[in-house]
Amino acid sequence: MDEEKDLAQRKKEAAERAKQLARERLAAKQAAEQAKSAAGQGGAPDSDLKTPSDSSTRPVKEESGAAQPASPADLEAAKKRAAEEARAKAAELRRQREAAASGGAAGDDLEAAKKKAAEEARAKAAELRRQREAAASGGAAGDDLEAAKKKAAEEARAKAAELRRQREAAASGGAAGDDLEAAKKKAAEEDLELAKKKAAAAAKAKAAALAKQKAAEAAGSDDELAKQKAAAAAKAKAAAAAKARAAAMAKQQGDAADDDAAKQKAAASAKAKAAAAARAKAKAAGADGGTEQPSSPSPNDPLLQKYVRVIQEHLGPDVLEDAYINRLAKDVPTLVVNKEAYYKVAEFLKYNEQLWFDYLSELHGTDFQTHMEVYVHLYSYPNRQPVALKVKIERDNPEIDSLVPLWPGANWPECEAYDLLGIRFRGHPNLIRIFLGEQWVGHPLRKDYEPYDAEV
Repeated sequence: MDEEKDLAQRKKEAAERAKQLARERLAAKQAAEQAKSAAGQGGAPDSDLKTPSDSSTRPVKEESGAAQPASPADLEAAKKRAAEEARAKAAELRRQREAAASGGAAGDDLEAAKKKAAEEARAKAAELRRQREAAASGGAAGDDLEAAKKKAAEEARAKAAELRRQREAAASGGAAGDDLEAAKKKAAEEDLELAKKKAAAAAKAKAAALAKQKAAEAAGSDDELAKQKAAAAAKAKAAAAAKARAAAMAKQQGDAADDDAAKQKAAASAKAKAAAAARAKAKAAGADGGTEQPSSPSPNDPLLQKYVRVIQEHLGPDVLEDAYINRLAKDVPTLVVNKEAYYKVAEFLKYNEQLWFDYLSELHGTDFQTHMEVYVHLYSYPNRQPVALKVKIERDNPEIDSLVPLWPGANWPECEAYDLLGIRFRGHPNLIRIFLGEQWVGHPLRKDYEPYDAEV
């Protein structure tokens, strides 16, 4: 802030001096014009003024020419020089302060330099004032002004050289300390950079080692898992072979008691089946001679007809394999769709304006030995209507599209069907076994499931 104030003050003083010089030159010009006009009117005085020799009159002409005011370019150049001198002095003072802060120059030297600069500025201002007074009185010629300018420039150069010598002297006194400090800083920075590089290299090496260790552990865990599965499979095969041998031995021995028990069980089973069939026929038969009566219509028949009509109008008649009322599930309208049209029909049920089945309440799979089925129960809250969607898939390769993109609530039920039945759902975001774990062998809800642990 002090430097900025000094610079502003010097600029202001330079401007004032330039203005004062311009006013003085203007006054000198006006005085010269008045003298010239007075000489033209008198006649004789003019001749008296011209009587001296040419050599004596030439300085007068030169003085009158010197009294002409400076051009705007000269005035502007004077302002620029004054501003540059002020900036140079401010920069010099700033460098002196920095040198004093770094230990090269003491506060007393800086204060003395300030005082010296102030005294020189006052002396220069007094000199300029004297020059202006001499010019106003008509005694300062252009040569004197030019000489004053040259002298001021030489003084400024001498002052700059002096200040430069002082800086060099101050720098020579504190150069060693500054150089040492700079060297220390540079060495510290280089050491820090080297330490960073070493740390980065060590971190990369550790990361590589950790990755190798993880890969080795993963390979070891995979090998261990494969060994466990192989051992479990071997146990299961051994148990099955033991069962087969036991059965063969039982047949070869021809144990009569076992044969009788088997015959009795078979007879009891046949009787039970016959009784169940008879009860079913009796229940289905009417009172008029035992003829079978048609079942009563379901209250959801109109809904089923509506679903079938809308689906066939928009998707065609080939997408549905069957449609019926499920009497065992609260008369829910049930649609059996083709495997290829499963996702398309489900999407239509959700987004069609007449249906709007926006909620999935149930999804599970069933193994029928000949095939598998996926059963989906949907509900429309806007229409307060239910529907069931069924699809049949191959048992050897049970795979069907996932409904998670349509109803996120299908996520865990599909994982459950995959875990217990082995049904794979295409497009599922994270199909995992949620009950038994990935290391479990087989799917317990399959009809042909045999545990690998014979004791289970």
